[in-house]
Amino acid sequence: MSDTTVLVLLGSLRAASINRQLAELAIESAPEGVELKLFDRLGEVPFYNEDIDVDTPDQPLAEPVAALRRAAAEADAALVVTPEYNGSVPGVLKNAIDWLSRPYGDGALKGKPAAVIGTSLGRYGGVWAHDETRKTLGIAGVRVLEDLKLSVQSTVFDDRHPRENADVAASVRDIVGKLAAEA
Repeated sequence: MSDTTVLVLLGSLRAASINRQLAELAIESAPEGVELKLFDRLGEVPFYNEDIDVDTPDQPLAEPVAALRRAAAEADAALVVTPEYNGSVPGVLKNAIDWLSRPYGDGALKGKPAAVIGTSLGRYGGVWAHDETRKTLGIAGVRVLEDLKLSVQSTVFDDRHPRENADVAASVRDIVGKLAAEA
């Protein structure tokens, strides 16, 4: 049984995504007593709409949203792994953060530590999206660990899994360990 649970949110829906591989590396890198759990259903979460953000017998909350909020509530921390789409945050990730920011002022990740990492084809490896994600998480009440960062240009992997890059693997292991320690 783990002492610390870290929710992993993945900003890419693509099965062969390098960011998915980076998330796999993070999961594999968890120190003893730490479990990283990938919430792999962001594509099922409806667009945020306050009209459907209710949970009554007549209008139950959408099941994927309830599952996302439950996973976040059960986690001690969050690791966001994301690419950069057109210089910003992928829509599915931003949507998930919007759902997790509610109810206003008391979202499921409120006060919990979070780190943002990822890789992207662009020259800066997704820095803009990672900065925007940290900003959005902070506004949503998450305790963003600004010093835990990893933005890697995806071309460094040469069609290999990120675990095959010693520097990236070491950085991910370090970030996961420090994130878990903050929980």
